[in-house]
Amino acid sequence: MSSLIRVAVGLVALFFAEAAIAQSYPDKPVKVVVGFAAGGPTDAIARIVSDKLSTSLGKQFYVVNQPGAGGNIASGMVATAPGDGYTLIAVSTGFLVNPSLFAKVPYDAVKDFAPITIVAVSPNVISVNPSVPAKNIKELIELIKANPGKYSFAAPGAGSTPHLSGEIFRHTYGLDLPTVQFTGAGPSIQSTVGGHTPVAFSALPSAAAQIKDGLLRALAVTAEKRSATLPDIPTMAESGYPGQEAYTLTGMLAPAGTPKEIVALLHREVVKIVAMPDVKQRLDDLGFEVLANSPDEFAARIKTEMEKWAKVIRDAKLKIEGAQ
Repeated sequence: MSSLIRVAVGLVALFFAEAAIAQSYPDKPVKVVVGFAAGGPTDAIARIVSDKLSTSLGKQFYVVNQPGAGGNIASGMVATAPGDGYTLIAVSTGFLVNPSLFAKVPYDAVKDFAPITIVAVSPNVISVNPSVPAKNIKELIELIKANPGKYSFAAPGAGSTPHLSGEIFRHTYGLDLPTVQFTGAGPSIQSTVGGHTPVAFSALPSAAAQIKDGLLRALAVTAEKRSATLPDIPTMAESGYPGQEAYTLTGMLAPAGTPKEIVALLHREVVKIVAMPDVKQRLDDLGFEVLANSPDEFAARIKTEMEKWAKVIRDAKLKIEGAQ
């Protein structure tokens, strides 16, 4: 009986200790890690949310870009960080894809993290440099088939859904379309704008401004319905090529062991932030659809998305060898 009492007392003490930590949180700056170069959708979300969290919680939330290996370097770094709420990570769908795509990754997406929320989702878009003569998906496929190996596509990192969209596209239609990987969406889009990689598969927010300015020509979005951001751009299904739907999600997580009170606080704040008119308008303009689901819903989504993309990778026989 005495041992049970000691356990109970210990649990009560732990509860009050965590509650006290949560009440004083944050009492110093908080680092938000992004596994891609600046300029992409994950980076954009991280900066929008971090700026507002700095205001609402009274301490600086600052973004650190740690690109490389499709986000694996950043995920591995945060997986081993203390679970105290002072290191967070903003991730894309690649976080869920990479365990199946890479031979080895330095993290466990389920065990090493405490999900906070999926902030928003966005469809992918296929676009080309204006010098490319194709005006739609049918013409692009015909152009690539007539010029094997001449055209390449830019992807914002191995394991990202734009990368997988491009791989599925070229495998499905038997295209000799080499992949060029970049450390983030910003560099990949700039490469296509500059004509170095004529075709780009990207999340819509990464390319929306360049498409609107005429620096890129959008051919289709990989969604069930057209995007409100680019309503004139058809879906892949409308273009005559169904079964190519793919979205990029942007979520925030903390290392495993982060007190639930801190996770709950951050979730509540993010929900408030994405409901702010200025933030909602900015996300709409960029092509994001706000989600802001609960930590439990995000945890369940992690498992279902991992299963979904594992099947896609197996079916397409994709694999990146080596530890990353």
